[in-house]
Amino acid sequence: MSTVTLGLIQGGTHADKAESHARHEMLIRDAAGRGAQIVCLQELFDIPYFCTRQDTALFDLAEPMPGPTTERMAALAKELGIVLIVPLFEKRGPGLYHNTAAVIDADGTVLGKYRKMHIPQDPGFEEKFYFTPGDLGYRVWDTKFGRIGVLICWDQWYPEAARLTALAGAQILFYPTAIGWLSAEKAALGTAQHCAWETVQRGHAVANGCFVAAVNRTGFQDDTEFWGQSFLANPYGEIVAKASISEQEALVVTCKLQEVEDFRRIWPFFRDRRIDTYTPLTQRYLDE
Repeated sequence: MSTVTLGLIQGGTHADKAESHARHEMLIRDAAGRGAQIVCLQELFDIPYFCTRQDTALFDLAEPMPGPTTERMAALAKELGIVLIVPLFEKRGPGLYHNTAAVIDADGTVLGKYRKMHIPQDPGFEEKFYFTPGDLGYRVWDTKFGRIGVLICWDQWYPEAARLTALAGAQILFYPTAIGWLSAEKAALGTAQHCAWETVQRGHAVANGCFVAAVNRTGFQDDTEFWGQSFLANPYGEIVAKASISEQEALVVTCKLQEVEDFRRIWPFFRDRRIDTYTPLTQRYLDE
């Protein structure tokens, strides 16, 4: 396809999974009704961002994949004829959990899943307690509406992740996300933190000559204020569309996929890569 319309679902936290599914389904239907063909939900879309503290009882929020949520979303994708990216808390086995996104094609087929590779551990983001690092590698999927890659939140800070996914042929990188300000830091660092988050992803779009869609959560959880502002950047790193800070909404925006080819022809970063010099990247630090 020469063009594809994206729906970036910027959702919030709800009382329970039933309410969350109902509210997010309304936003998905809204996006599809406005022409969205690939729709992406935010990280851990149907539960609170529970990683603000360590509590073993919270593992009960997880579910298997495939499971009830992927089955429901597959039926919805088939009904609406859209591709759906569905980020969930995956229970893989006893005591083994992942932060995962399922990719569902427009006919309802679950094409596969991506497990978050980079797991943070910071105040308010106690993710290493809950999530095992992904073991499926960096993946792309040929969907009805384009070749896409999915990375999750903390992955968005790593150029290696974006590069490997783009090298596998992704035209659009999707980053379902849950990131925000801690109240003690917002006044002094809030503007700089948001600038860094947005800038690094715009840089991935430029360095890889592809579209980047960041899909963030909004609202509050404990001491964290999620900053929303989901956006799409084109291969030049320009922000094509951006959502609000605080509203739950479906941001619908169209991409011209020919821009990926056109950009890479005039700025051929892939052609000029010196792959013979990059072996040291596999080392932790170049001190020995």
